[in-house]
Amino acid sequence: MKIRLSVSDESYEEVKSFFESHGVEIDNEAPYILLQKDKHPGHIPARDEDGNKVMISVEDIVTIESYGHTVEIHTGKAVYTTSERLYQLENNLDPQKFLRVSNSAIIARSQVKEISPTLSMKFILRMKNGERVDVTRSYNGKFKEFFGI
Repeated sequence: MKIRLSVSDESYEEVKSFFESHGVEIDNEAPYILLQKDKHPGHIPARDEDGNKVMISVEDIVTIESYGHTVEIHTGKAVYTTSERLYQLENNLDPQKFLRVSNSAIIARSQVKEISPTLSMKFILRMKNGERVDVTRSYNGKFKEFFGI
């Protein structure tokens, strides 16, 4: 059996060793996920542009965007793809640090450089990596609450 771990960095090696000693293979592409309750992962499994498996630190994430069945993780340096779904990432990431701003985007609070309101009750965000992200009207209330606007 193969499982994917979504646990804190502090407990990752201990949990991994336990399951491997019981014959369970740890694989970042496994269909089953073990989630640690009330903890948020420090890393997300992904693939780089060459298809190599990598672990992305959540501290490096600027935005996460979905395009159909493709989910991209944007950092200040590169763009990675992940097999995780946007709703799964939204549920796993720390809600004090990350916010869903549309049906297809999650942003990192610390990476917002500029917030510009528009006439249509939306906001346009300029991120530290230069990306532009729209906050849609249906996420407007959560966005304003998140940033205290």
